[in-house]
Amino acid sequence: MRKIKCSLISDFNIENLASLLIARVRHPQIEVDVSPYGQVVQALMTGHPDEAGFLVVWTRPQSVIASYPHGSLDEMFKEVDAYSDLLIEKSRKVKAILVPAWTDLFSGRGLGLLDLKHGVGTGNILMALNLRLARNLDAAGNIFLMDAGRWVISAGKNAFNPKLWYMAKIAFNIDVFKEAVKDIKAAVNAILGESKKLIVLDLDDTLWGGIVGDVGWENLKLGGHDFQGEAFADFQRALKSFKDRGILLAIVSKNEESVALDAIEKHPEMILKKDDFVGWRINWGDKAQNIVELVGELNLGLQSVVFIDDNPAERARVAEALPEVLVPDWPEDKMLYKKALLDLRCFDAVTIDQDDLQRTKSYLDNQKREAEKKSFPTIDEWLKSLNMRIVFEDLNNANLQRIVQLFNKTNQMNLATRRLTESELLQWLAVPNRKLWSVSISDRFGHMGLTGIISIELSDGKVFIVDFILSCRAMGRRVENVMVEKVIEYAKQAGVRHVLAKFKETEKNKPCLDFWKSSDFQHCVEENIFSLEIAG
Repeated sequence: MRKIKCSLISDFNIENLASLLIARVRHPQIEVDVSPYGQVVQALMTGHPDEAGFLVVWTRPQSVIASYPHGSLDEMFKEVDAYSDLLIEKSRKVKAILVPAWTDLFSGRGLGLLDLKHGVGTGNILMALNLRLARNLDAAGNIFLMDAGRWVISAGKNAFNPKLWYMAKIAFNIDVFKEAVKDIKAAVNAILGESKKLIVLDLDDTLWGGIVGDVGWENLKLGGHDFQGEAFADFQRALKSFKDRGILLAIVSKNEESVALDAIEKHPEMILKKDDFVGWRINWGDKAQNIVELVGELNLGLQSVVFIDDNPAERARVAEALPEVLVPDWPEDKMLYKKALLDLRCFDAVTIDQDDLQRTKSYLDNQKREAEKKSFPTIDEWLKSLNMRIVFEDLNNANLQRIVQLFNKTNQMNLATRRLTESELLQWLAVPNRKLWSVSISDRFGHMGLTGIISIELSDGKVFIVDFILSCRAMGRRVENVMVEKVIEYAKQAGVRHVLAKFKETEKNKPCLDFWKSSDFQHCVEENIFSLEIAG
């Protein structure tokens, strides 16, 4: 398994964090380099052993802001700005920088009652400085401010031990570092495009209390004045918030479909409705098989799935049969369901855009397309009926964020599977003879949005297709063929007769290989290069 390189820069002894990051408890596996503590500015200004990797820069406010906490707010802001400039400059040389927000455990309660009074207490000043830092760092798309305060709260009253500080310059208890590691690894996964995309849910005693087939939907525990019913309703609200930010929801349940769907549509306290789910398998069949079929319909990979079920036997069956699927342990106490969901650290995203907010609707529109497809005798006639429109655009400020998101999320139809930050992409495109187009699709069912990317490089009298990316939602509609024709058209206009595409195999991009094998390109199997000579 590939190890991710990560460098740590801090003004305190951070070896405990390094040891926890290296431990093989959580994916991904991380290889750590630690800079000497107390040399933050020097480490940021000079070269580093891993200039292309991840960087964690964890500091205390008093070590970075000389005037903290007794100077004027304007004076402290200037120092925050200077520190931000150092981080932004460094971000141009690394994959991403993770910056834990400032906490000041040494000051205790500060001024007590007055600690949050504007411009007076250290608590208020620290919030203002963190907000200034957050606004400044927004200028770099690959710097992420992390909520270290939540790690401290989780560790409780023992988060800071003065003896550890005086004896070893260790700023936090081990429990703080354990929480930090969970978030750091989740952040790395998100940046590398490894976040989960789909939550598959059981129904009885998972989305509601009770067995609907036994008690009827009218007698389920959901909402109302029942403490468990309230907990189930809150769990559903949390799931809906996940759906609203782009995480897909689906159902796999052993039930009578008509009875279960009646409960979803008719129960007055049901938060989630049918349109909140991109699909379901409600029957008495094997849940593992149902998940495979459902995920296949959605054109997703099993590695994108989280399965939630109150039944430990069903969880064990799915975990054993489908090791790619994440099956978290689930609490027996129904009132802990929402907390268990929110504690999962596999859904982090580097951006959330309009396409994310409309993702469930987009999948439901796809289902309408697929349902209608069955009424046409041929695929060509079906495609013609869609009145599909494909638009190519150069990279611009409006589509940059979505393009970067596709680079880092798309797995199946992905030629090279490069994971790039905004700065890395812009740096790559700054080289002459390189070009990138975005691909947006719409049809009579609606606008699918920006779903594809092609990047090329003109070199040695040949056009090399570097990136060829298409969202799974758009696969199988011959958009791939149109994308290839776009490159061929460009090559003809440039007076070039040879087009090449080098396929880099991953565990997830076999659909891309299958497409290229079906194309008119010749396949050199040894080098995994596809080539086409354009007729003169």
